[in-house]
Amino acid sequence: MKYTSFICLALCFICFSCDAQQKEQDKSFRDTVGSSDKVVLKPVIITEKTQHDTDDPAIWINSKDVSKSLIIGTDKHSDGALYVYDLQGKIIAEKTISGLKRPNNVDVAYNFILNNKATDIAVVTERETNKIRIYTLPDMKPVDNGGIEVFVGEAKRSPMGISLYTRPSDKAIFAVVSRKSGPETEYLWQYRLSDNGNGKVKAELVRKFGNYSSNKEIESIAIDNQLGYVYYSDEGVGVRKYHADPDKKTNSEISIFGLNEFKEDAEGISIYTTGESTGYILVSNQQANTFLVFRREGEKDNPHQHKLLAEIPLSTLASDGSDVTSINLGADFPKGMFVAMSEGRTFHFYDWRDIEAKINKAENAGQPE
Repeated sequence: MKYTSFICLALCFICFSCDAQQKEQDKSFRDTVGSSDKVVLKPVIITEKTQHDTDDPAIWINSKDVSKSLIIGTDKHSDGALYVYDLQGKIIAEKTISGLKRPNNVDVAYNFILNNKATDIAVVTERETNKIRIYTLPDMKPVDNGGIEVFVGEAKRSPMGISLYTRPSDKAIFAVVSRKSGPETEYLWQYRLSDNGNGKVKAELVRKFGNYSSNKEIESIAIDNQLGYVYYSDEGVGVRKYHADPDKKTNSEISIFGLNEFKEDAEGISIYTTGESTGYILVSNQQANTFLVFRREGEKDNPHQHKLLAEIPLSTLASDGSDVTSINLGADFPKGMFVAMSEGRTFHFYDWRDIEAKINKAENAGQPE
């Protein structure tokens, strides 16, 4: 009997200690992600871990079978990789590209004409080689002759951010690339991608543009193909907006928003569409572990005025990059998926309906949640 009582007391002590430890961990997590009175959204899926350090994801939609769509994400390291995941967050080893020299950001484009055929492509920056690397989708075969150099002739190169623009008028595809550091103007360079005549991709420099505060760096870029705008995060300042079409012959900044609304760094940008011109722009508030939401269409009297609509705490930690789609990806993601990088060598997959509910609540309240 004495032994039974002793065991019960020991078990109670262990349970109390575990409970106290769990509460302390929960409190620490709430402190990390923000105010404890805000509900932190949990992902439907957390991916398998990369080897080193996740940074930026991109979503590729399989038009023939959306259930076979892919998530592509960078592992930012000198011995880095471009990981490929299925919709359950499992790494597809045979498609993953290893041996890249600090791959930073990645984006995808559809119906690129190569060998007279429409081919989807993934393009990633390789910082330590000063190149962009290009792979066909979904097979992930290289079509870049070992990589295409960018920022040639510049003292400061080190490509980081990338976003692909498909011009609606002629379906031409362009890559807009940022770098680790650079001048106060012409910080971003824009390249037109095309077939070199031998079944490989070449890149022609067509434009230099973009203001830079010299505050931190510019990494995240997102392009709205339908409306024709480039958005990029000038970290420590806000989000800058430009025209995407180089033939418009204007490099003037259209607007800058999010000023004084980020804890420190404005980071990953993604655009969710609800119509031809409506939707949301989501930007990582990195050190607060939240995403700030702005209207894609701007205000009624000014389409380039993007006021803060909502702030959503997510379970991601120090998120650098994100991507989003409104395509129905099945039972878990019927209104689309939001993907964000998180510390811990993972990417988190969110059901858009959960994010939408938070945005609707903020809209109904008339102020950010």
